[in-house]
Amino acid sequence: MSTELVVVDAFTDRPFSGNPAAVCRLDRPAPETWMRDVAGEMNLSETAFVVTRPDRGYNLRWFTPTTEVDLCGHATLASVHVVGGGEFHTRSGVLTCALRDDGLIEMDFPADPPIACAPPDGLFAALGTVGDVLGGASDLMVVCAEPDTVRQLQPDLTALAAIDARAVIVTAAASQPGIDCVSRVFAPRVGIPEDPVTGSAHCTLAPWWSTRTGRSELVGAQVSRRGGIVHMRVDGNRVILGGHAVTVSEVRLLADPD
Repeated sequence: MSTELVVVDAFTDRPFSGNPAAVCRLDRPAPETWMRDVAGEMNLSETAFVVTRPDRGYNLRWFTPTTEVDLCGHATLASVHVVGGGEFHTRSGVLTCALRDDGLIEMDFPADPPIACAPPDGLFAALGTVGDVLGGASDLMVVCAEPDTVRQLQPDLTALAAIDARAVIVTAAASQPGIDCVSRVFAPRVGIPEDPVTGSAHCTLAPWWSTRTGRSELVGAQVSRRGGIVHMRVDGNRVILGGHAVTVSEVRLLADPD
């Protein structure tokens, strides 16, 4: 017996860009220790485990190489790319996802609007820049004055790992047509030095930039080395995230959960 995983580049329509996630489709729940070991073996920012439910929905869990997380946008998008749309039951509630006719995958996520907060000790020194600091449910967000500041950051990741937050989002208004904001996301505390494209971070970015621009529909560019595009639509206390995905490889595990 063997277990198949599909590796998908999310928030992109080109292979070897966007954010890669492994998707493991199972017919029954697997032991948590096995899922953690698989995620460590895949060594991607997230590995998703999808189990079909009797009601035709899915149970969905996400693991970094070191940690189970409550919400992951790009691995959810990758999962929809592999198994199709529907209701995904997660630690963050039920996420309704759909594949549009134009190929865009849309995901209904809870909004996480940030509020102003004091910068933790060492944050600006670790980032090498300053800006307005806001906090969401589990992430910090630093708003810079210029998009080039975001692009040129070279943070001290060891120092950043000491900051008490799942991730640190750094953002600025975009300067190119068709893009509203740029961002980068650093999460060394959970084993991800820099995440290529982070769907869940846009649950925080979307309501903040929506308030600043006066528009509910936005487009964000995450300007990591791989880069990716995230479509956002704010709908009350929800954010509809949209993106494309492409399959890049298939992996066969010889170590079964049993």
